[in-house]
Amino acid sequence: MSEAVREVVRGDGCTIDADATVGYGEFDEPTRIGDDATIRAGSIVYGDVTIGDGFATGHDVLVREGTTIGDDVLVGTKTVIDGQTSIGSHVSLQTNVYVPTQTTIGNNVFVGPGAVLTNDEYPIRTDDGLEGPTIEDGASVGANATLLPGVTIGENAFVAAGAVVTEDVPADSLAVGTPATAQPLPEPLEGENQLA
Repeated sequence: MSEAVREVVRGDGCTIDADATVGYGEFDEPTRIGDDATIRAGSIVYGDVTIGDGFATGHDVLVREGTTIGDDVLVGTKTVIDGQTSIGSHVSLQTNVYVPTQTTIGNNVFVGPGAVLTNDEYPIRTDDGLEGPTIEDGASVGANATLLPGVTIGENAFVAAGAVVTEDVPADSLAVGTPATAQPLPEPLEGENQLA
């Protein structure tokens, strides 16, 4: 049995560890990776994925098909991006983040370690379709926060560590607690993320 041919289009200066897999599966579209990417050991990037310049992974990252990723994006160790997802530029997804299908992440976004985004309101009980969260430009999500299906985290909003977000978070606000409630953004958290 022969191995399927994996088509990968990559830019200049890419470093892909020998035991990383890029272009996994058989898809109509190749994997496209921009310049200066670093894909570390154990990582798997499916076919039909488009990634910009300056992409970097930790170890054991999974990026599924139908995903588009902008420039200067860091995907931390053991993070899963489950496909059919759009991620902007200057984004940092820290260790062990779960990003489900049908999620949109804007530019200049930070998602802390262990954060879980969800896309199925009533798992295995109903078939109402999947709708991941939307994280707008400049937002930050703290460690171990959980975002429920379909919520929007507004521009420059901040979700506190451990918060469970069940409703939209307005722009320039702080979401705290379980379930999270929105409060005015404290002065030290005002302004833009410093990821770029």
